[in-house]
Amino acid sequence: MSLKSRTARSVKWSTIDRLSSQVIYAAVGVVLANELSKEDFGLVGALTIFQAFAMIFVDSGFGAALLQKKEPEEKDYSTVFWFNLIVSLGIYAVLFFCAPLIADIFHDGRLLTMSRVMFAAFVINGLGIIQTNRLTKTMNMRPVAMANIVALAVSGLLGIGLALGGFGAWALVWQTISIAAVKTLLLWITGRWWPSLHFSKATFRDIRRVGGSVLTSSVLNTACLQVYNFVIGAFYSLPLLGVYTQADRWSKMGSASISQIMMSSFVPVLSKVQDAKDDFVRYMKRINRFTAFIVFPFMLWLTAAGAPLFHFLFGNKWDEAIPLFQILMVRGIFLVLTAFYNNLLLAKGKARAMIALEVVKDAIIVAALFSTVWTFSLEWLVWGQLFASLATWIISVALTCRSLKIESRDLLLDLLPFFGASTAMCIGCWVLGFVVASPILQLLIEFFAGAAIYMLLLRMRGVSEMTEALNFSKNFLSKLKLR
Repeated sequence: MSLKSRTARSVKWSTIDRLSSQVIYAAVGVVLANELSKEDFGLVGALTIFQAFAMIFVDSGFGAALLQKKEPEEKDYSTVFWFNLIVSLGIYAVLFFCAPLIADIFHDGRLLTMSRVMFAAFVINGLGIIQTNRLTKTMNMRPVAMANIVALAVSGLLGIGLALGGFGAWALVWQTISIAAVKTLLLWITGRWWPSLHFSKATFRDIRRVGGSVLTSSVLNTACLQVYNFVIGAFYSLPLLGVYTQADRWSKMGSASISQIMMSSFVPVLSKVQDAKDDFVRYMKRINRFTAFIVFPFMLWLTAAGAPLFHFLFGNKWDEAIPLFQILMVRGIFLVLTAFYNNLLLAKGKARAMIALEVVKDAIIVAALFSTVWTFSLEWLVWGQLFASLATWIISVALTCRSLKIESRDLLLDLLPFFGASTAMCIGCWVLGFVVASPILQLLIEFFAGAAIYMLLLRMRGVSEMTEALNFSKNFLSKLKLR
């Protein structure tokens, strides 16, 4: 298959994966949000801080380094697999004995046993990293998509059953364990790869350069993202942490999905043309426009529809999370774009630039945290995150373009048509939201009106992505009719 065909197939299955997963994730999340308390979500939210760091150290950036490498060999995969396994067991042992300290930090003894059980998930996930990596590198995303979908469905049913049975926060804990177990098992069955008893020191040294940079960048990034969970849980309260995690969880459904599709579909493509500057720039500009075409309308529509969406799904139970969700949705735009620029640097192997960008971003986030934490207001904390992400994005554009020796003006001009049309759509949806009182009618009106406004404005400007999307939809529908 040609590179273009493989890319299209990879994007297709990555999109199927994310859309199907998000539908299941949303359906399960709605049930759990209505059945469990704010404190239940706060308890598990406290543990995700340590879970996130553990998963980063388990991978140590080597997975990303293998993606960046042009032609990884079997010894490369086996070396990274054994390294990941040893590290995951070591980290679990440390966290197991640190469980009493974790319970003391968040002033809740239930976290002692809960943490020791939940932390097993990152060990299980670690066993599937190379399986996922090999399939991603060959742009064969179908097995990965199926594993994710089945794992989410099974774990979701288990979590709902435990929540309805009165198990409280333990429903979320066992949901986390089961999704890791089912996904990893399916990847081993369908991936058809087994590690050899081989550990290559040469391979380890070779990928450590890029992997170490990715690890440093990931640790700094996670520290600044999780510091909000830590501050809210340790110094505010666990119920408030539950409110924040709900807003953060639902806002990330969009931004995380788009970032994951880009990472799995486009980094392998860009890594293959990393030495051909003209081809690299051409692919980069297409991906930049495609990302903007999707992320701007999606995120801004959810911002406008935040209130009716929460009221339709949860009634008034999570009203405190609505303004946080809306602010975080706007922030998500800059997170996706910044992640894209990070992927460009990764595909080019620009390790130092990645670390420099991460250091700058983290410094801005820390400054925003110290500027807002004294207010003891969740909204001010989240506003600080938004402005920090905006400032980081501006700097990331300049740093990325300088590292890749391209004009920053070109990247920004590619974004303008989609930003303008999406902003007009958002304003129109917000105004139309006052027409009716019913949440479901508000959502329907805002969805169809928003889609019409966005498509009309792009069509009037003759944007190629809009024409391509319409042609793809027509061809898809005609194939369905023929069947």
